[in-house]
Amino acid sequence: MQLAQIGQNIRIGEGQPLALIGGPCVIESESFTLKMAEEIGKVCDRLNVPFIFKASFDKANRTSIHSFRGQPIDRGLAILQRVKEEIGVPVLTDIHLPEQAAIAAEVVDILQIPAFLCRQTDLLLAAAATGKTVNVKKGQFLAPWDMKNVVTKLEESGHNKIMLTERGTSFGYNTLVVDFRSLPQMRALGYPVVFDATHSVQMPGGQGNTSGGQREFVPYLARAAAAIGIDALFMEIHEDPDNALSDGPNMIPLARLETVLSQIINVRNSLNVGDLTYA
Repeated sequence: MQLAQIGQNIRIGEGQPLALIGGPCVIESESFTLKMAEEIGKVCDRLNVPFIFKASFDKANRTSIHSFRGQPIDRGLAILQRVKEEIGVPVLTDIHLPEQAAIAAEVVDILQIPAFLCRQTDLLLAAAATGKTVNVKKGQFLAPWDMKNVVTKLEESGHNKIMLTERGTSFGYNTLVVDFRSLPQMRALGYPVVFDATHSVQMPGGQGNTSGGQREFVPYLARAAAAIGIDALFMEIHEDPDNALSDGPNMIPLARLETVLSQIINVRNSLNVGDLTYA
């Protein structure tokens, strides 16, 4: 397996500790973002979990045109730069357009390709050209084996700093379901696999003008994924999800993070982390 080197101190992949990619869905404000990064970092320090902070400067795929999207790219990246410098952790953010890749790569450690855009060739190639690690979320509309074509696009551009994320599959209207077979199937492509526990309980468009979610099921799905074998866990976290400006129904409360994460780590540590291969 090709390991992902994130910053100076984090390696993701075979034989490495389970890492957390976590943070609020979107950058709501500078002070809020710094506070969340600091508080999540403290939890991860106590549990000895490698931590990568996640927040989107812009959410271009909101349900309604009136929904909060985030910050202009220069403002959002300046806030993420402060997180790196002051909290001392690597950062990840989404990009939606090819021209955003090189700009975001000046700050972030991981460029994330949203699930809806995972087959956009120009976006993938622009992200690969930066030399940064690229985390591609499997589209809700794709089978896990279809991600081979996504990987090939990146590899044939000379890029092998890749992570692949499961975030649920469309199941009827306004519902997602997780087929846990996708984790070993995508991992067999030779790159670290990530489980997005919070978007997997999302109910896209489920509240009419906004998406719904069932955050109460996040711990169950995350523990199941850890038992199957994953290299990193993705969770969106908010101090007050009910009043979050984006994706509140599926984010876990900051106050619950330590309990939930410790359970997941206990499950992961019960495995032989040096061998997550499958028969």
